[in-house]
Amino acid sequence: MAEKRDYYEVLGLTKGASEEEIKKAFRKLAKQYHPDLHPGDKDAEAKFKEVNEAYEVLSDADKKARYDQFGHAGVDPNYNAGGGYGGGFGGFGGFGDFGDLGDIFSSVFGGGFGGGTRSNRSGPRQGERIVTGVSLTFEEAAFGCTKEVQISRIETCDECHGSGCAEGTTAEVCSNCRGTGTVVTQQRTAFGVMQSTSECPSCHGKGKIIHQPCQRCKGNGLIRRNKKLTVDIPAGIDDGQSINMHGQGHAGRNGGPSGDLYVTVTVQPHEYFTRDGNAVFYEMPISFPQAALGGELEVPTLDGPVKYKIPEATQTGSVFRLRGKGIPNLRGGGRGDQYVTVKVTTPKGLTPEQKELLRQFAELTGDSTGTDHKAGKKHRKR
Repeated sequence: MAEKRDYYEVLGLTKGASEEEIKKAFRKLAKQYHPDLHPGDKDAEAKFKEVNEAYEVLSDADKKARYDQFGHAGVDPNYNAGGGYGGGFGGFGGFGDFGDLGDIFSSVFGGGFGGGTRSNRSGPRQGERIVTGVSLTFEEAAFGCTKEVQISRIETCDECHGSGCAEGTTAEVCSNCRGTGTVVTQQRTAFGVMQSTSECPSCHGKGKIIHQPCQRCKGNGLIRRNKKLTVDIPAGIDDGQSINMHGQGHAGRNGGPSGDLYVTVTVQPHEYFTRDGNAVFYEMPISFPQAALGGELEVPTLDGPVKYKIPEATQTGSVFRLRGKGIPNLRGGGRGDQYVTVKVTTPKGLTPEQKELLRQFAELTGDSTGTDHKAGKKHRKR
């Protein structure tokens, strides 16, 4: 398997990028490669998954710290820098359920980075979170909708119910570590007695020994499944915001709770409208007679066209407000406003008669059009 790319390189960043820079880069690339915008494009789909994986690590302070120091091995114990993944669950690494970087530190320093307590390895562990994305139209984000997302998730094995044992059998408590998954060793040095904690070599940190493993999960107690989930998108959600689906992430270990699923929203640009918070902005072209004489306009809104009367002598760039025609508040309680900026357009393709009428209008208002034929003739006689 090809070596994995650096996560910072995937997001187009350099090491040490801030949380805001990471989030901004993820939004841009998630929007660029989202499968909804590239149906059937396997390359775009692969890049979208790669971007999601990079963001899942770099957006988590703990994972980011481990990745910055140890690279892929810091967040995925199954990763082999010489050639990808090997053994065990293959692509399951980095989910905390199959390894604890803290044990590396505890074996040297007797605790520290991961706690290193004797009960950590075999105790309940919460599952890791999953980050995925969904693409919405402008209207779907404004008024809310229901979307379906597909994720790859680690779940409790349905045959052994997480025990890792074949049906009718039970695991034996490891006699070497007494079920803790770790062993403590002492070494006398010139500085005194040094104590260190390491993974139990007999049970490999599980605290138990399975003599007859479940055939479905091979004794791990967990399996990977593709899952389709329905996501309720709330009205008023904005580009880059996330929905937290509690307990829909990876399954926990040793009876621990499942992690959460974070669905990050990408909102597609609208042909006419733009948005800032709960306000909607629209630029409306009007003719010179409409601007000069005023009148009733039919203005597009998210709810459909509405009538709005503009006054006489309306200037280009004037802004009018339509109350309650903006984006609903995300937490309820009304809507924002729509702001309409009028832009006076210059007519094209005028007939000779229309041009003459405009000249007469210019003379009546005292404006110079630069097309006064008589003045031109006098100028040439000089």
